[in-house]
Amino acid sequence: MAFTAQDVKTLRERTGVGMMDCKKALTESGGDMDKAIDILREKGLAAAAKKSGRIAAEGMVYATVDEAKKVGVVVEVNAETDFVAKNADFQQFVKDVASVIIEKNPSDVEALLALPFSDTMSVADALRDKILVIGENISIRRFVRYEGDCVAYVHGGGRIGVLVRFEADDKAAGSEELKECGKDVAMQIAALNAAYLDKGVVPADAMEKEKEILIAQIKNDPKNASKPEAIIHKMVEGRMGKFYENNCLMQQAYVKNGDQTVEQYVAEMAKKAGGTMKVVEYVRFEKGEGLQKREDNFAEEVASMMK
Repeated sequence: MAFTAQDVKTLRERTGVGMMDCKKALTESGGDMDKAIDILREKGLAAAAKKSGRIAAEGMVYATVDEAKKVGVVVEVNAETDFVAKNADFQQFVKDVASVIIEKNPSDVEALLALPFSDTMSVADALRDKILVIGENISIRRFVRYEGDCVAYVHGGGRIGVLVRFEADDKAAGSEELKECGKDVAMQIAALNAAYLDKGVVPADAMEKEKEILIAQIKNDPKNASKPEAIIHKMVEGRMGKFYENNCLMQQAYVKNGDQTVEQYVAEMAKKAGGTMKVVEYVRFEKGEGLQKREDNFAEEVASMMK
């Protein structure tokens, strides 16, 4: 499979590795991007690539919780420029869309668009109206809705939105401790973007792939070249702990206190509340995640206007 200069650039952006090494990896992988990342990792040149692609598109991510209904929502609405994200009318539209999701529980974006937005128009009608008024293409990209004890967090004025759902007993549910804990955990998720909730839910194939990469890394180190396979596998098992610390939320070091894990912090807050609570699921949206940004050349635009 052939690859282009843009593929080399994309691989460099995703791994932080130099252009020539990226080109060699793509050549070796036959143009397969994921395989090229694995090759770079096996050579010790790259850390695990982020699941998300290039962060590019504009718009806004919004997360909110209706405490009375015990429903939380995170939604992403995209636009063409950053100016729109700062538009109060656009921001209110995003919040109103979140309210519709809370109230009506649509199955997907298509179902959401068909729902009433007001007495006179549907969500799709309201979206078209905003496009006409604001003068940019706007789209509702995705949303997640949770029912239960939820905490929402928005970072950077809508750049990142996180929604966390807890299971809690009567003493902890709705408590100030749960709200504080939820916000702290959501901030941790926003900052470190754990791929998995807990080491117990890491898929077997992901674990095996990581072990294969660690084995290759160890064998590529001249100091380990003569070590028996049994010793190498023990070394791998030891290094898997670091994988869990980096990729599993509950096993991560808590950012506000590196002496305890997130799991230990949640247990501590549950004890303060006098009850039990645990994080059961979460979602993190980053604005424009995986979307390609429109690239305008301002100088060319001005020159064309002067002709």
